[in-house]
Amino acid sequence: MRLSKFVRAVAPVAFAFSVALSAPTGFAGEGHGSSEAGKAGKSSKVSRTIKVMMYDNYYEPANIKVKEGETVKFIITNKGDLVHEFNIGTPDAHASHGPEMQMMVDHGILEADRINWKLAKKMEKEMGHGMHKEPNSALLEPGKSATIIWQFPEHATIEFACNVPGHYDAGMVGQFEMTH
Repeated sequence: MRLSKFVRAVAPVAFAFSVALSAPTGFAGEGHGSSEAGKAGKSSKVSRTIKVMMYDNYYEPANIKVKEGETVKFIITNKGDLVHEFNIGTPDAHASHGPEMQMMVDHGILEADRINWKLAKKMEKEMGHGMHKEPNSALLEPGKSATIIWQFPEHATIEFACNVPGHYDAGMVGQFEMTH
């Protein structure tokens, strides 16, 4: 009985610590340090709108051409049967973001076809860790949509990817082709 209480008391602290250690790099946004992948854009600077559909383990379009420095409005819709993410970042950023997503699965927040918002809000309240409120990311349940306005940097290797465990490895990743 004592061990169980100890584990329940320590688990949230361990989770918060491990999330802090796994904070991705190569993302722009509060708590993510680097701006290698760009930054949140201003709606007044949007040059065009691109619709992105997420299906079960692929995107349409599969790759996207953008101009260096361009600000794009993305309208993302999850057309699949599973939860998916549209996340803009460097390859290294996606690699470091994976453990955070795995923890969301391990703690019951992220399920195959839904997000347990009740648990997510509880964890956010207890630990102050947000639920994908970064400007470069949209985590969507089936049938849901989101908008991201993003300003691209100069000269960078950037991907859009789903970091839900197993999805990136299954090929749910696309490249941004940067042009002048």
